[in-house]
Amino acid sequence: MRFTKPRDLLAAGLVAGLLAHLLIRLAYDTLPPLPTFAGFTLLVIALVNLWLAFSLRARILRKPGARPVEPLTAARAVAFAKASSVLGAIMLGAWAGVLVYVAPVRDEFEAAGHDVVSGIVGVVCAALLIAAALWLERCCRTPDDPHLDQ
Repeated sequence: MRFTKPRDLLAAGLVAGLLAHLLIRLAYDTLPPLPTFAGFTLLVIALVNLWLAFSLRARILRKPGARPVEPLTAARAVAFAKASSVLGAIMLGAWAGVLVYVAPVRDEFEAAGHDVVSGIVGVVCAALLIAAALWLERCCRTPDDPHLDQ
């Protein structure tokens, strides 16, 4: 299994950002205001990734007193991490696409000022999700993995 590459995340984020920006540009005046804390769901997923990373890390590194990890458990954790990092990249791109539109027009539309806050919360939470997912993926590598530093 190959590990997540930054270019894959960047590509997903750019496509999502362009699509979100286009959608917002075409239909912003018909959309309801964005919920301020809509991005917090990404933070919850990031916390799950972190919890898994720290709980599996000691077990995979075979620390004394830690019970071994079943291979299927590690594989599922890696799959969850990969899916989470792609989701984070897509949502980071989407929230950034929203911000690119609403930030310059926040003085013209009352809703745009509110949506800037929503966009910032979304971008920060999506970035935290990407970081947590990549950490989980790294924690699931075995100590004798020859690709550990690649």
